Amino acid sequence: MLNVNKPKVFLQKPLPQDIQAYLDKHVDIKIWDKPDALTREQLLKEIADVDGLLTSGTAINEELLEQAPQLRVVSSISVGYNHFDTKAMKEYGVIGTHTPYVLDDTVSDLVISLMLSAARRVPELDAMTKRGEWEKGIGESMFGVDVHHKKLGIIGMGRIGETIAKRAKYGFDMDVTYFNRSRKKEIEEKLNINYQLMDDLLRESDFIVLMVPLSNETKQLIGSREFQLMKSSTIFINASRGQTVNEQAMIEALQTGEILAAGLDVYEQEPINEDNPLLKMDNVVTLPHIGSATSETRHTMAMLAAKNLVAALTGEGSFYAVKELQGVKVRQ
Repeated sequence: MLNVNKPKVFLQKPLPQDIQAYLDKHVDIKIWDKPDALTREQLLKEIADVDGLLTSGTAINEELLEQAPQLRVVSSISVGYNHFDTKAMKEYGVIGTHTPYVLDDTVSDLVISLMLSAARRVPELDAMTKRGEWEKGIGESMFGVDVHHKKLGIIGMGRIGETIAKRAKYGFDMDVTYFNRSRKKEIEEKLNINYQLMDDLLRESDFIVLMVPLSNETKQLIGSREFQLMKSSTIFINASRGQTVNEQAMIEALQTGEILAAGLDVYEQEPINEDNPLLKMDNVVTLPHIGSATSETRHTMAMLAAKNLVAALTGEGSFYAVKELQGVKVRQ
């Protein structure tokens, strides 16, 4: 039975028991725990009388906001929030929160694994071994390339970019440079890395990691021109958003030898189409968008999202509002 003195919230899926217990102390929760997937139509019905919504990727737009007249807070179990129509949320007086910081190390670990896997051809050689084709020492045609002491160029020096730089610099003795919209001299001094203009970084780097948020400025930031600037020995890594790259241009660069290889966790279309040429290329490592997908990190993210929701609804404690919605006047 709902307690009228507590804010009402809707969870789109069950959460770990300790997180639901935390929420239950502060809010009245209803949960979609049916075996059938929650449809958009059903979601709009469920949130018609709630104050808060806990989600992880649902489009929060004018259509949804119109159907939820009491909604005041949407808490997302994610760092990215491109599923938020922040303009509409601001107009309707709805706060949006996210979960920064908690996945920086986990995503950085994955980026390093993509670099190593692509450079040492780990998936390709693993498959060869399991097929029973390892009959003697491999020939030069199956050799990989070293990662240590190579030049790494990072495009996007946010929190994750910084943790990648730290691992590369101190774990692999790499020569690390970066390009960012704003130069960060304190990070340069702390990690002994260098700033480069983007074209210079593209021309000189052995490994290039793209780690920018998706925005109008970064959409298809890397395209044909940028791939043409890279060395034929370059390994390209993308764990940011698929739309930051012109995927067809990347496919052509890989097919023609403009670049050596790629390690990808994100794609223009997700899940990736089974006919996508990337899935048939031995020189491409493909992962199903698993940047934060460890048990520990996902639990921490879910708990932070729950705490964001409670703090924003009750006014007790701090929470991580997305930048565009900080200080928004919440509707009554």
